[in-house]
Amino acid sequence: MSVMNLMRMKQPPHLHLCRRKFVSLLRQHQSRRSAMQQLHSHLITTGAYMDVASSWNPLLRHYSHGIFPQEAFFLFTHLRLYQNSFDSFSFSYLLKACANLQHLQAGLLLHALTLKLGFEFHVYVHTGLLNVYAACGALTEAKQVFDEMSVRNSVTWNVLISGLVKWGELDLARSLFDEMPMPTVVSWTTIIDGYTRMNRPKQALALFRSMFIDEGIKPTEITLLAIFPTISNLGALEICQLVHTYGEKSGLKALDIRIRNSLLDTYAKCGCIESASRVFGEIAAKIRNLVSWTSIISAFAMHGMAKEALANFERMKKERVKPNRITFLSVLNACSHGGLVEEGLEFFRKMVNEYEISPDVKHYGCLIDMLGRAGRLDEAEKMALEIPNEVVNVVIWRTLLGACSFHGNVEMGARVIRKILEMERKYGGDYVLLSNIFAGVGRYSDVERVRRLMDERNASKVAGLSFV
Repeated sequence: MSVMNLMRMKQPPHLHLCRRKFVSLLRQHQSRRSAMQQLHSHLITTGAYMDVASSWNPLLRHYSHGIFPQEAFFLFTHLRLYQNSFDSFSFSYLLKACANLQHLQAGLLLHALTLKLGFEFHVYVHTGLLNVYAACGALTEAKQVFDEMSVRNSVTWNVLISGLVKWGELDLARSLFDEMPMPTVVSWTTIIDGYTRMNRPKQALALFRSMFIDEGIKPTEITLLAIFPTISNLGALEICQLVHTYGEKSGLKALDIRIRNSLLDTYAKCGCIESASRVFGEIAAKIRNLVSWTSIISAFAMHGMAKEALANFERMKKERVKPNRITFLSVLNACSHGGLVEEGLEFFRKMVNEYEISPDVKHYGCLIDMLGRAGRLDEAEKMALEIPNEVVNVVIWRTLLGACSFHGNVEMGARVIRKILEMERKYGGDYVLLSNIFAGVGRYSDVERVRRLMDERNASKVAGLSFV
């Protein structure tokens, strides 16, 4: 039964639906867009409760959180023709819509209106304003609103910290975090995630240790998802095991498949394929998803266990899980590192013909690497030449050049280097690799020629790096 039919049944003939019942219907159906639009239409048609903000707030809330937040502004503009009795909830919802739209001009207008109507000391309204400015990247205005607030809550602090992190001002965000009276788990997670995204894994891990071990603050699922890439980056197996133990004891692992998939991937990248395989085996078959299967295939691939990777691909197919381009990339990696050339070529053909997935540069790169490792350089060169121009890049040819160097194929190496120099001339590593090919077959005059050419073109070579 539609909401409008329900309304006709509940109200006496020729009378508007009583306000209490109407608000109840708004709250009951606020997650259903069609129902809310029917109720909106009823209000517009009858003109009911135009002067009562609380009657409209559920609609403002629905629109501000929905996929068309601009509808909240259309409703607000219409309401202002009839009344000015908007409350703090009205403005909080409007500001939420403004932040979702990243509409700075609307935010400035709402800021002026809230001051005019006496909301300058309202913590929720000003936190909403702060969120608008932060979402739009107006960090100076956001900080000004924050500084002018006489009362702040944890949400206020977190909104500004999140805004600073979002726009790359991580050090400022950390300074603000250090000033926060009582950081919440959201605050800690935001800074940890910022360090992770800015490729500062040591700071992320140090902060996670401080939160979890020193401060005794329990991480949430979001915290763990933020720290997993850092653990992988550093190969911090001990921390991975600590997080795993915590997840089991707290029940987090049972709640979110993302935690399990991330844990599996992190164990693999920390070098513990046994634990990765065990985590995968503990995931119930009914909740395993494509990410789960792709992660275990990738895990075996990176550990050189090609047969195990392919066996899990076949298991995945039996479970009627359809692979995507990332799954096939993991399979091709497995074939490359496992020397399974024919199998890799067959999987590539299946990807293109059966699953109709267009290969990208990474798929082609895997094939070139696979053929190069196996010494099938002619096939590798032929494939590189057949890659569409919109896909091929210099990395493809550098992969082939590496194979030429490994197998001492001077003639092909010279052809490949010409292709590379058509695309890029300033990378010294290309010249060094070609000179090594010449040196390997005793052509030292050519080695000197390549070295001089490198100097003439001011080609730079990245300095070596060692973790020893």
